[in-house]
Amino acid sequence: MNKIIEKENIENMIYEIRGKQVMLDSDLARLYECKNGTKDINKAVKRNINRFPEDFYFQLTDDETKKLWFHIGTAKIMSRSNPHVFTEQGVAMLATILKSQIATKVSIAIMDAFVLMRRYISTNLVEQKYINNQVLKNTED
Repeated sequence: MNKIIEKENIENMIYEIRGKQVMLDSDLARLYECKNGTKDINKAVKRNINRFPEDFYFQLTDDETKKLWFHIGTAKIMSRSNPHVFTEQGVAMLATILKSQIATKVSIAIMDAFVLMRRYISTNLVEQKYINNQVLKNTED
């Protein structure tokens, strides 16, 4: 497996933007070991743009980029054009156009990370609902 995947926790590369869980093109380029970084990924997408509707792949606005960089705590602020992000479906589609063994292995690990994130969120929502119901029940008594 890819050394980067072994070192880094993919779940930490998943962000919520516009109410969707997404991954940055730069993180995907590192995971997929793209020689030219995001250029390789974005070129591949442009050659296959019909496979990437806006709910699979989109570019962040200036405001979203600033908030994300602030959240991540990086000095990359506006050092290049706003990043593109991929939803879970976009990552799956990306794997179909990046035909390499690394892309396949990395995509499987990323899909597993998205599933874990969904389970975590779902579990927390159920627990929060239970707590809210208990609080309401106690205030009614």
